[in-house]
Amino acid sequence: MEEVVVLIVGAGPAGLATAACVSQFSIPYVIVERENCSASLWRNRTYDRLKLHLAREFCELPHMPYPADTPTYIPKNTFIKYVDDYIECFAIHPRYLTVVESSTYDFNGKYWSIMAHDMAKCKIVNYRAKFLVVASGENSVENIPVIPGLENFPGVAIHSSCYKSGIDYSGRNVLVIGSGNSGMEIAYDLASHGANTSIIIRSPIHVMTKELIRLGMTLVHYLPLKMIDGLLLMMANAVFGDLSRHGITRPEKGPFVLKSETGRSAVIDVGTIGLIKKDKIKVHGRITKIKGKTIEFEGGKEASFDAIVFATGYKSTTNSWLKNDEDMLNSDGVPKKEFPNHWKGANGLYSAGLGRRGLAGIAMDAKNIANDIKRSIDSMCS
Repeated sequence: MEEVVVLIVGAGPAGLATAACVSQFSIPYVIVERENCSASLWRNRTYDRLKLHLAREFCELPHMPYPADTPTYIPKNTFIKYVDDYIECFAIHPRYLTVVESSTYDFNGKYWSIMAHDMAKCKIVNYRAKFLVVASGENSVENIPVIPGLENFPGVAIHSSCYKSGIDYSGRNVLVIGSGNSGMEIAYDLASHGANTSIIIRSPIHVMTKELIRLGMTLVHYLPLKMIDGLLLMMANAVFGDLSRHGITRPEKGPFVLKSETGRSAVIDVGTIGLIKKDKIKVHGRITKIKGKTIEFEGGKEASFDAIVFATGYKSTTNSWLKNDEDMLNSDGVPKKEFPNHWKGANGLYSAGLGRRGLAGIAMDAKNIANDIKRSIDSMCS
């Protein structure tokens, strides 16, 4: 049994930021990570052309700004280099290939009892922690919806986490399922590499430019969200026009109100809308069934495809190992409390990076958690 003050589960940006903030108060911690590297989602499960969708001023981790020559919209590899520099700067030493299998709270001893599997050494490790930080993220395992006939589809069917570039799909008929930022950008990448691309857009979405989102995020410090939404929607209309004729409708609530209430982000256009307007990317509605290579959509329309890319997000696995967290996470492994009060549970339990507020939200969570742990320790000593 290893006694620790703070145990952080996950060495993605949220876990690393929390480790850095805790270290500012000289509070001892251990950080464990199930993969063999930090920020594994960014390193191993993202496509080649990815850039951060938000301007760099909204994407800094605590206590370390980007170098002055960093571009406004940061490429994936530049962000990974920043993460590596961050780890070095704060002397963070994650224990890689360590999978947490169970965690329960001992109400008598007032500590968290955590059992983990050290896969490198093939042994079980037990921790006893005063504070436990869940920083394992929402993006733990791929989410692929159940579609009748999918099991008999003879072509390539992959999750977006396995997609790297459209260069391998030139001349092929490819369907992208999912119209969030990843799905829309993958569709653009496929079409740009000569694939005959289609995308499923089932739900209303907001489409914005990166400049409009940057403007909105700047204005949130000065104006009500509804006022910002009104301004952005007027400007988006001027840029994109009426997209309903292309199968794209808007939600009733504006982009910033929707983000605040549900965590759903607007789609930041990288050129996809222009290709949809030119019919170089075709838009379809909901799938009803798959028959071999033929996919049938609502309304009876059919088309044949060689490949399917599921840009349908991820699911959290936290609930499979975390117990006694009734006050913090729901059945989907995301916080019950609304932002900005989502990060704190009971009995020294915290969550970092689960508020659906991107890297800026991660920075806020990490600072709040470190400050709260510091207050708790100070009150114990007084």
